[in-house]
Amino acid sequence: MRQLALDLQLADYARFDSYYPGPNDVVVRALREVALSPASQIIWLWGAQGSGRSHLLQAAVAAAADKDQSCAWLPLSDSVEITPAMLDGMGSLGLVCIDDVDLVAGNPAWEQALFLLYEDLCEHKGRLLVSASAAPANVYYSLRDLASRLASGPTWKLKPLSDEDRLAAVQLRARWRGLDLPDDTGHYLLRRVERGNLALFGMLDALDAAALAAQRKLTIP
Repeated sequence: MRQLALDLQLADYARFDSYYPGPNDVVVRALREVALSPASQIIWLWGAQGSGRSHLLQAAVAAAADKDQSCAWLPLSDSVEITPAMLDGMGSLGLVCIDDVDLVAGNPAWEQALFLLYEDLCEHKGRLLVSASAAPANVYYSLRDLASRLASGPTWKLKPLSDEDRLAAVQLRARWRGLDLPDDTGHYLLRRVERGNLALFGMLDALDAAALAAQRKLTIP
């Protein structure tokens, strides 16, 4: 994986195997294929905050890196520190994943950099996977050529998880961390943590650290 000048590390949990797909199984399978396919393509992934967009983009990069492919992940939510110049040279990579690409819509410097990245990736037969909080038609880029190119490939929406799926998702994440999360403990968490998956998984990470420190398995107490 390409090393960036910034301290951008993939999350340790960001693997396809640690993402519970629920109603998004087709989307996850499509992203797996993009991560490993040599064919040039672009995919736009969108969904609500906490739907797992960043998880899946990082998982795609991790899967590509496991196969010794050149790849990079760039989160534009940290755009205070990241500049358009960070995209220079990425057009020669096999896979580029960019989170929150909608946040720079209307920024001329970013739009031009993204356009050049797209053109370079096409020339080098690379793949581009971007995430956003809305569909392409609802993200308004000033550079129309950029808008048309980012919307030229498949668009996938992540559907929200049901309560049953959310329990399965947090249990999967717990198992990935080597924790046993019984159904009653899982239901207890779901009732008391705000409904967003980010809050739920954040609480699980905190409990993981506490259980490790206490050398105890997770229980309701």
